[in-house]
Amino acid sequence: MLNRTMIFSLSANKKLAEDIANELDMKVSEAHVTHFADGEILCEPVESVREKDVYIVQSTYTPVTENLFEILVFVDACKRASSRKINVIIPYFGYARQDRKSKPRQPITSRLVADLLKTAGVDRVISVDLHAPQIQGFFSCLIDELTAIPLLATHYEKDNNSNLVVVSPDHGGVNRARRVAERINAPLAIIDKRRTGPNVAEVMNIVGDVQGKDCLMVDDMIDTAGSARAGALALKANGAKSVKICCSHGLFSGPAAERLLDGVFDEIVCTDSIPLPERMKSDKVKVVSLAPMISKVIENIENGVPVSKVYNIYNHE
Repeated sequence: MLNRTMIFSLSANKKLAEDIANELDMKVSEAHVTHFADGEILCEPVESVREKDVYIVQSTYTPVTENLFEILVFVDACKRASSRKINVIIPYFGYARQDRKSKPRQPITSRLVADLLKTAGVDRVISVDLHAPQIQGFFSCLIDELTAIPLLATHYEKDNNSNLVVVSPDHGGVNRARRVAERINAPLAIIDKRRTGPNVAEVMNIVGDVQGKDCLMVDDMIDTAGSARAGALALKANGAKSVKICCSHGLFSGPAAERLLDGVFDEIVCTDSIPLPERMKSDKVKVVSLAPMISKVIENIENGVPVSKVYNIYNHE
């Protein structure tokens, strides 16, 4: 029963919100979003949200703080307009990489953002592949972390994977890569690297056999693509025949397009958690949609069905 449900889109993910609404045979409700000359933001629903279950679709990618503040302002508006439940769908959760103090006097900004969402009036947050799973513990409201792994693995199941090796770009992503490898019945390799600074990584070694193999790197996000490119070059230096890469979140910041599209990678696959920038549009880049998964999540929440059952659409329990 979705008669109490309303879906809103703010500035960041209009196409994804429309696709989600279409999957549910609904319309995206109109929201008024204004950025004033002095930098202030006003966001408000155009129609009544009284006693409605509101779903707000908005990733917090660049401009991160503006997109985040749009959520906070719109949530406050819905709360003051007597919404029944306020659910925020944040496919890409910005500030997730600031999840711990790695140096003295550093903030834990992802915890701060979680607190801000709760204080604004959010009842539930729905996100996809948080940078660190423990971020779920920062939320005092309900949190559903989805994963795009079944969706990405399904993209490769149709291919001939007899010569494929799934590669984790670092030790922290091994579990993610292993799940893809198990799904498509391929062996696993690991890139041993160390970070020497923000968006800077040095490859130390390749763990596993990639000689003559078609390699598929699996990551949670691609930002400036410095690490991705270094990993691909290391794989080819160790005899890899070809290199593909897939990720849940394609930020593609700064020099990412030049690093990814110069021939090092044969294919780049990402989801639509962030709209694909114009500079990344190429025959080598493919986008798989989160809309079927997220629409099913909304349907399950509204009908009191476990959210975990959304993976059944990818034949993945």
